[in-house]
Amino acid sequence: MLRLGQHEFGAHEPVIMAIVNRTPDSFYDQGATFQDEPALARVEQAVAEGAAIVDIGGVKAGPGEEVDAREEARRTVGFVAEVRRRFPDVIISVDTWRHEVGEAVCEAGADLLNDAWGGVDPKLAEVAARYQVGLVCTHAGGAEPRTRPHRVTYDDVMADILDVTVGYAERAVALGVPRESVLIDPGHDFGKNTRHSLEATRRLPEMVETGWPVLVSLSNKDFVGETLDKPVKERVIGTLATTAVSAWLGAQVYRVHEVAETRQVLDMVASIAGHRPPAVARRGLA
Repeated sequence: MLRLGQHEFGAHEPVIMAIVNRTPDSFYDQGATFQDEPALARVEQAVAEGAAIVDIGGVKAGPGEEVDAREEARRTVGFVAEVRRRFPDVIISVDTWRHEVGEAVCEAGADLLNDAWGGVDPKLAEVAARYQVGLVCTHAGGAEPRTRPHRVTYDDVMADILDVTVGYAERAVALGVPRESVLIDPGHDFGKNTRHSLEATRRLPEMVETGWPVLVSLSNKDFVGETLDKPVKERVIGTLATTAVSAWLGAQVYRVHEVAETRQVLDMVASIAGHRPPAVARRGLA
């Protein structure tokens, strides 16, 4: 059972996390939701299309202009409070590695802290424990926030992923984070080259077998672009193919830009797997 905010999800219930960037320089939407009203419209659309979680981020993942904790909080805290007011049932996640920002957004109503940089700030898990919110424990290969990988090597990339994410998850629970609210994420592209991310995808069952719910953040990433030799705006098909494979292999939560398309992919895979009945079943019965 996965419990986030006021919601519980069964083992075979796929969950969509919609990306809402509060940055002027995001790699995919180039700041389309930096201002409040477009961002709120994005939340409304994502919820209508089937997202249970919105993931609000105030700092671009890649290199760029410096954003300190105060500026990151300015971009996210008030927005979290407004989303909480307008959409009381949505699960609010905040993509941050800083405990100061984590504390402020939890005060504003966040349900989940999405630590994409693998516990670089150990106090973030303490914040999650104190506020009894969920935590995403990601593998980033020891990379510093907002850096790109350079000639990264692993003896066994999945062994390293398991060691880091499971270790982080167990530490979080020991600190007091609710066990049913902790997820692990292989961290596609983070501290990895394209071959590492592809291997992490095909070996997802090893993460699933740990018993921790698995979150994957695949949407329009560089490993998709390099695999197909496609620019950022032409990676949706590759992303959806990777989503379908990940769903078949047991991942549960999907951090995405394209909510409606992802919902159809996940529903189709769930129906093939026997976990979801067809929405309509008339063929051969009329």
